[in-house]
Amino acid sequence: MRDIGTIVRGIRTPIIKEGDNLEDIVVSSLLNASKSEGFEFNDRDVVAITEAVVGISERNFATLDDIAGDIKSKLNTEHIGIVFPILSRNRFAVVLSAMARSAKKITLLLSYPSDEVGNDILYKEDLKKYNVNPYTDIITYEDYMEKYHEFLHPFTGVNMVDVYKELIEKEGCKAEIVLSNNALDILKYTNEVINCDIHTREETKELLKSKGANVISMADILNKSYKGSGYNEKYGLLGTNRATEERVKLFPRTGQTLVENIQKRLKKETGKDIEVMVYGDGAFKDPVGHIWELADPVVSPAYTKGLEGSPNELKLKYLSENKFKDLSGEDLNNAIREEIKNKDNNLKGNMASQGTTPRRYTDLLGSLCDLTSGSGDKGTPVVLIQRYFSNYSD
Repeated sequence: MRDIGTIVRGIRTPIIKEGDNLEDIVVSSLLNASKSEGFEFNDRDVVAITEAVVGISERNFATLDDIAGDIKSKLNTEHIGIVFPILSRNRFAVVLSAMARSAKKITLLLSYPSDEVGNDILYKEDLKKYNVNPYTDIITYEDYMEKYHEFLHPFTGVNMVDVYKELIEKEGCKAEIVLSNNALDILKYTNEVINCDIHTREETKELLKSKGANVISMADILNKSYKGSGYNEKYGLLGTNRATEERVKLFPRTGQTLVENIQKRLKKETGKDIEVMVYGDGAFKDPVGHIWELADPVVSPAYTKGLEGSPNELKLKYLSENKFKDLSGEDLNNAIREEIKNKDNNLKGNMASQGTTPRRYTDLLGSLCDLTSGSGDKGTPVVLIQRYFSNYSD
């Protein structure tokens, strides 16, 4: 039996720029790493590429003027209501500047005590102090400044209400800020709305439309090219990152073609059937900051067919403490191996699978890759995962 299970390697690549042939870079970097580190490839290895370099290489960028122009073409108004944006200088702040550039007044409706992904906007204990019900109560900007303004984000050390107000006004746009968890409250201020939530966007949009709002979501902005800009047919501005003060990188468009081409290239070079995926944010929550990492619309926007599905696993601890509680040593090992070899193809509802992780492979692998590559200066935008699909019986 092997003494090592899953192996994860961050693969170094050259710095990737606009127009680079990412397919060539990924394949050559993997082959070079294999030679220098002395490892071989296997069937069902997984190669994962971060979405950032996919978007960069395919030149999927847009300027703030592109975004503002597209918004004007879809919401012909000088007063826009913006509902449920996340509190992020990297993800949303630059987009907010473009939105302000498209109007003369912005009413910004922020959820509280935190945004969709867990970034706080005030100290939760202050809600009890002032007897506020977050399910029903509106906090006006005046109330916020008087009672909650001392809040600073524990990681960034800034107050995002101040940051967002300043960004809006910098564009010559009037800023009105309201805190509420009811999207319909925006209709007290304006009927022209952009809902900016990520994972609940369809529900919020339909709710607002049902009450007569003229509403678009972030997915509707730059869902096609505006005067030659980058775009994303499915996600629009969702998954956007700041590139410069005047430009954003959009979620990648060509990922599916890329992963399939890399899979074919690796089959030719190695003789192995290797799965390939593009990954963005991992789907996990920080236990200290309580921030949910997933600010992208999905963990993996593109992957080869072998990565479809979810794990179908038995809980070894359950087997050893229940069905095989009277066995030990090699007898126990052999019994569990046989149980795994003969397990049903669908263990849903089986007590022996209780406590395993019923998430999609792409979400689990994407989270593993995001933690491996990090978001800073590791220089490993490609991750190689081996033996992920092996188990104790192999």
